[in-house]
Amino acid sequence: MKSNSLNKLCYSTLNIDNPSSLEAYLSVGGYKAWNKIIEENIKPDEVINTVKNSGLRGRGGAGFSTGTKWGFINKNASQKYLVCNADESEPGTCKDRDILRYNPHAVIEGMLIACYAIGADKGYCYLRGEFIDEPYKTFKNALNEAIKKGYVGKNIFNSQISIDIYDFIGAGAYICGEETAMLESLEGKKGFPRYKPPFPAINGLYNQPTIINNVETLASLPKIIFEGDSWFRKFGTSDSAGFKCFSVSGHINNPGNFEIPLGTPFSDLLEMSGGMRNGKKIKAVIPGGSSVPVIKGELMMNTNLDYESISQAGSMLGSGAIIIMDEDTDMVKVLHRIARFYYSESCGQCSPCREGTGWMYRLLSKIISGNGTHNDIEVLESIPGMIQGSTICALGDAAAMPVESFIKNFKDEFVSYIK
Repeated sequence: MKSNSLNKLCYSTLNIDNPSSLEAYLSVGGYKAWNKIIEENIKPDEVINTVKNSGLRGRGGAGFSTGTKWGFINKNASQKYLVCNADESEPGTCKDRDILRYNPHAVIEGMLIACYAIGADKGYCYLRGEFIDEPYKTFKNALNEAIKKGYVGKNIFNSQISIDIYDFIGAGAYICGEETAMLESLEGKKGFPRYKPPFPAINGLYNQPTIINNVETLASLPKIIFEGDSWFRKFGTSDSAGFKCFSVSGHINNPGNFEIPLGTPFSDLLEMSGGMRNGKKIKAVIPGGSSVPVIKGELMMNTNLDYESISQAGSMLGSGAIIIMDEDTDMVKVLHRIARFYYSESCGQCSPCREGTGWMYRLLSKIISGNGTHNDIEVLESIPGMIQGSTICALGDAAAMPVESFIKNFKDEFVSYIK
């Protein structure tokens, strides 16, 4: 892959001194999109259409069309809100953290554009509790810079546009990454997901129409608005347009975040991340965060990194967190650790998730201890089907899919634990 296609959007300030500063952001064309909207009096519907035509899909995991999502907002409501989802908690995912650390002004400009498009005069950036140090402080400093320079606030550059942006730090609960649990937390309540419908675009924060977008999604907007939707579509594939940030970790030589065009072969990204550690063979890959199905290594080596290709391979692109495992990996122990996470992070509101995650974790603990039976494996195989589609939010599915896929692809390893 050409090096000039790397880190063009959300990580565009990476190689500049003091990358999080306003000066650094302006040097790469920062706030030109926001100025363009104001100076050319571009209408909100035009902004929505540009984003829709660009093919930008939500980068938080769902992959839904951003422009289409904006179009669901109740335009007749007198009060509307935007929420930036910076509660990045999916195991293996750290892309948003680095956007907040190195390019926070792109997030702020993206929030301004999104607020303007949907008719909201208030935006909230909800950061996970563990971001309270560097990511939060960096974002807060950038927000203060933007306010001081007049990009954010009342009657921005005498345009009659007023948009206020606020930061909010969570308390470290994984469940608050779910959009309606996040709204509950913003309102000062316990982070329990809400029933849908109604969806947030109709009834969200404080019962008002609300759009929730991911950090990466919002940071992608300024360049799309300034350069145009056709520029964004030049990269990626016809159905998976533009760039995507991937967090690559595991048994590799150069783990990190890589922003590359969608449709890039996984083998190219593996090469960018230094290849397999100690010359080992690749065994398995989790391509979109710990909640998506695992894929065998040989299949992944022939798969491209876009929504459709990953789906055809039997998994999901998700958050773009790619966890790579070598030939020596004990897949039962990996699943045990994943199951423990979802068991501890289930909010307990829904019985299938609350009880099911516990059952899966305890059965895996029993198998690993050497006290498991063949019947335990059969029971473990049956539990995901009892959880999936039976809960208010997707955490139950997130806990079930790894169990289902690990046993399907590596059942012999589970059987080997049975004495």
